Amino acid sequence: MNETKRLIQQITEGIQDKKGKKIVVADLTKIDDTICNYFVICQGSSPSQVTAIVESVKDFTRKGADTRPFAIDGLRNAEWVAMDYSDILVHVFLPDAREFYNLEHLWADAKLTQIFDID
Repeated sequence: MNETKRLIQQITEGIQDKKGKKIVVADLTKIDDTICNYFVICQGSSPSQVTAIVESVKDFTRKGADTRPFAIDGLRNAEWVAMDYSDILVHVFLPDAREFYNLEHLWADAKLTQIFDID
């Protein structure tokens, strides 16, 4: 498994550990002039859950892939938190913000992979 795939797996496990829902991995590698190669998009049901998901992703990527995010933005209101892992951007939304920004539709040319929720 290459480094990027391992990092995506660690990010996904971190999201699932805090019961993040509707996880989608968008593969942007076939699209020209993108800011990264992958988006990982998910949602939490409250600002505190969004924050917990972000902390969990940080822990899982540090322990499982020996990687830290270059930047995290959006924690102040925790409606949409973006985590920058260079080739991978993680987006953790509240449901209303996710619906409003609709990143999956914005990047409709990307190959989207749905990760099924673990209950």
